[in-house]
Amino acid sequence: MFYQVLRNYGFRAHVARNIYDYALALVKATKKNNGGNPILRKLSARLDYQDAKVELDKGVVRVILRSQWYTLRLRHRRDYVERFRGLRWKEVHIKYENGKLFVSIIFEFKYEPFMPRGIIALDVNLKMIVAYDGYEVRRRKTRFTDALSKKKRAEELQKKYPRRWRYSKRILNRVKELHRKARNIVTDWSWKFAKQLVMKALKHRYAIALEDLNGLKERASNVNDIVAWEFTMFAYRKLQHAIIAKAIEYGVPVIIMNPKNTSRTCPICGHKLTYIHRLATCEKCGFIADRDTVGAMNIWLRVLQAYAGTRGLSLSAPPMKDENRRRGRKTNEGMKIQQT
Repeated sequence: MFYQVLRNYGFRAHVARNIYDYALALVKATKKNNGGNPILRKLSARLDYQDAKVELDKGVVRVILRSQWYTLRLRHRRDYVERFRGLRWKEVHIKYENGKLFVSIIFEFKYEPFMPRGIIALDVNLKMIVAYDGYEVRRRKTRFTDALSKKKRAEELQKKYPRRWRYSKRILNRVKELHRKARNIVTDWSWKFAKQLVMKALKHRYAIALEDLNGLKERASNVNDIVAWEFTMFAYRKLQHAIIAKAIEYGVPVIIMNPKNTSRTCPICGHKLTYIHRLATCEKCGFIADRDTVGAMNIWLRVLQAYAGTRGLSLSAPPMKDENRRRGRKTNEGMKIQQT
């Protein structure tokens, strides 16, 4: 019945089918979560060559909706659009939100990563991203905690007004605004960081090593703050998606590694580490570092082992100096890996 209604409104058969399938999935998800009436929050459509024309030379996309053609102008810089000239496009995604139309064009792209001569390994948490390339540890503060604070504020309002927030326009708008700001902070920051990271990897011909998020999901049963954990996974997925998308765009290799036990063993000698809060100490070789640094270094080593087969051996990494092992060293100083 709903399908026929869509057809009567002028939607083509395959577009009506896509809308129908999406609506059906929304209803099933609402029932599964014991929710109320399903609400369609975003209007979107996926169009192929029958319903869209992409004219990059003119900077426009033409789409047909309900038997009428519309012309949408691309707002990207000309030099950015030119990079997609000659590529075959596959789909056009149209989204209507807050009175505006957003267009995404899906291109078929052959991913041909270069042969790397080094590795950048990342260890990610809500506050900090730690990167290790075999020479030094670099740290970058994230904006994920700012986003989480807005998310929690929205949750507090929903708990404070468990029934009223749905029907009070003022409270509902405030909750929506906080959720939207939280999402936007994560998305915007992730894309900016991904671009900077990929450009550095491209410049030095490095591969990027990331944690396998499936391994992180297994920890969900051991956390107390479910809201924070779910938001953490959301932020990690957005960041990883942005890095992989930019890496594919520029031909940078990406390696996904299992993060299990990467913070338990010493990256220098392999001995089990002893922790005082987040500070790790190796009783065997005297290595000292924080948990995130240990994680980034061990991810780097795992990638190296997988491709080179030798622990701690890099083609260009010099031995770690003795003074860098001392207890008083700063955790953000450059690090070297000891060859074995």
